[in-house]
Amino acid sequence: MSQVCNRRVFTAIVLLALTAGVPLYAQSSAAGPAAPDSALYTTYSGSSTNLSWIVCGSTQETEGCYDSGSLGPFVGIGAMLESNPTVKGDVVTREIYIVDSGATNDVKLYVYKKTDTVSSTFDTTTITLSKTVSLPLTGGTSAVTSMAANNTFLFIGTNQGEQAVMVQKSNLAVSKVGIYILGINVSSITSDEYGYITVTQVGSGGSGFAVFGPNGESEEDGGGSDFVLGTTQAVSTSLLLGGGAPSAPRKGYRMKAASPSDAR
Repeated sequence: MSQVCNRRVFTAIVLLALTAGVPLYAQSSAAGPAAPDSALYTTYSGSSTNLSWIVCGSTQETEGCYDSGSLGPFVGIGAMLESNPTVKGDVVTREIYIVDSGATNDVKLYVYKKTDTVSSTFDTTTITLSKTVSLPLTGGTSAVTSMAANNTFLFIGTNQGEQAVMVQKSNLAVSKVGIYILGINVSSITSDEYGYITVTQVGSGGSGFAVFGPNGESEEDGGGSDFVLGTTQAVSTSLLLGGGAPSAPRKGYRMKAASPSDAR
């Protein structure tokens, strides 16, 4: 895969800050210091086979667009996701996860490392490919890909297969997850702010769902097209609320099993 870092510097507008010495991204001291790139954003454009990116926004003393490049080629991008950032001084590092699901029997996860080095006047950005992982999923030109994540895992699936996969971020180990029911394919993968993930499956044979906790362990599964909601991105409900009957009520609780330490 060709790699990108053809930097085209788009410093279209360079203006001195109106108030010298006051960062444009400053926040109240009670909220803690802002990240060096908190006033910057990256937009993506192009096609499912070749992707362009550009970083714009403002630094302490300038505003405009600073760095750009391209990613690809791909067979067909199905889903993209960005990790939480790691900040060290003026350097901000994050991962970009791209699922290439265009090939029927060759679905891949590309892990890119994005680094922003922010000065008072400029942001130097690099995006480099760090890992490629083959996924045991079915893709194709008509595949619809779903992906969600928490701090530790990625969950990825397509509507061409009954099960999704869970990918551990630290070592990219892959395992299949979800309820295996023939003909009921993955329709959606959703996450909430606490790191709970649902893999929802809908098909002509019915529907099913599985819930996974922040540690990757299975919490619940059963019939129905249940899903969870996050705080920043709406869930498309065209399949999830497609006229099917609601899940059967499953209220009820029990005491947790006592741990050895509780018996002391």
